[in-house]
Amino acid sequence: MRDLLYLVHRIPYPPNKGDKIRSWHMLQYLSRHFRVHLGCFIDDEADWQHANTVAALCASSRFIDLRRGAARWRAAQALLSRQSMSVHYYRDPRLLQWVDGVLADGRVRHALAYSGPMAQYVDGSAGRPLHRVIDFVDVDSDKWRQYADSKPWPLSQLYRREAGLLLQYERHIAQQFTAASFVSQAEAALFRQCAPMARRKTGHFNNGVDAAYFAPPAPAPAGADTGPYAPGAQVLVFTGAMDYWPNIDAVQWFVRHVWPALRRQFPQLQFYIVGSRPAAAVTALARVAGVTVTGSVPDIRPYLAGAALAVAPLRIARGVQNKVLEAMAMGKIVLATPQALEGIAAQPGLELLLARDDAEFIHHAARVLRNQHGGDGGAAIGTAARQLILQEYDWEKNLQALGAMLGLAQADAVPKPGPGPDHGAAPATGIASLAPSRPAREPST
Repeated sequence: MRDLLYLVHRIPYPPNKGDKIRSWHMLQYLSRHFRVHLGCFIDDEADWQHANTVAALCASSRFIDLRRGAARWRAAQALLSRQSMSVHYYRDPRLLQWVDGVLADGRVRHALAYSGPMAQYVDGSAGRPLHRVIDFVDVDSDKWRQYADSKPWPLSQLYRREAGLLLQYERHIAQQFTAASFVSQAEAALFRQCAPMARRKTGHFNNGVDAAYFAPPAPAPAGADTGPYAPGAQVLVFTGAMDYWPNIDAVQWFVRHVWPALRRQFPQLQFYIVGSRPAAAVTALARVAGVTVTGSVPDIRPYLAGAALAVAPLRIARGVQNKVLEAMAMGKIVLATPQALEGIAAQPGLELLLARDDAEFIHHAARVLRNQHGGDGGAAIGTAARQLILQEYDWEKNLQALGAMLGLAQADAVPKPGPGPDHGAAPATGIASLAPSRPAREPST
């Protein structure tokens, strides 16, 4: 079995947020095809308890405590030069020393960096013959551009500077590495426009959803526990990490521009904001009538299962929104902005609902609420959403593209003994095969 260096900006467990969901499933897949040497940061003290779970999948591992104060200081120092703050934030001599040690004897011939800043640890590789793949996931430079467009001066200038410098860095890495991957066809297409010199190296593989875990609940018998909501309650729900600026912006906009009109039509309507580490701006929304901010919960599924509608009113977004995929997997109607839908192969009106502005949000939400117990296509949309997830967002199928990028030949397709679910065979090497094609199907989710 070959050796592979896997570098991740945050410990890939527990898989309770978007980046960790993807990196965890990647680690499970990699551990059956390679002897994995994992280097990563831990930025949450509570995550140290999971280090042994992650290390069990690896031939060797190095966990680095990321002190946010020190990391911010490193990022600030980037302002003194024409370098990206994001790259400096994750620059640590301890991890660099460990990486150099892992590569020293030449046994490791493959390296996978998860997120752009982690590529700095194998940039150049001191002349070593190393097959390097970068999973950018999102075009982060464009996210900083969106931040700049939404912030007042001087933050807008600072973020615009970061967008430009990070794009320069992304272009450099994509040219140096063997292949560059993204989380969706839309992200890959955007990067090809931003970095045409690397377009032949650029591909994508979709996220997946654990459809057995995120499954529609069985009908509850009369008198059974109704979960977190009162019996008969009409609820809209938003899920996500609530210290993340795009999520903060989304719920603030929704409560200001959509919620008052819906509350006038449905006086008992409830809006639940479910997610960890709510920022002060989010906590303040709980003062609005009908709005509940839960903070971290042990299981988001009951909150999704009991809601009439899952809303995703994001105005700033990159990549794929796992919150949308998870709600669809549970057969829920999702009402989303174009930004939240980007990268998801769902057809508005058939597999979810699309709202481009506050008026469309109000219209679609009111229609669903009026017909919550009377049909009107809601059940069909939920069923179609679930079907799309089963067909297009299966980890076992989608992770085969990762094997193609790492040069796994058909002979390597037989999974090696090891922990974790079997993710199946890898296709033949080649950028053209980075993403499985979407088979023809009847319109559904």
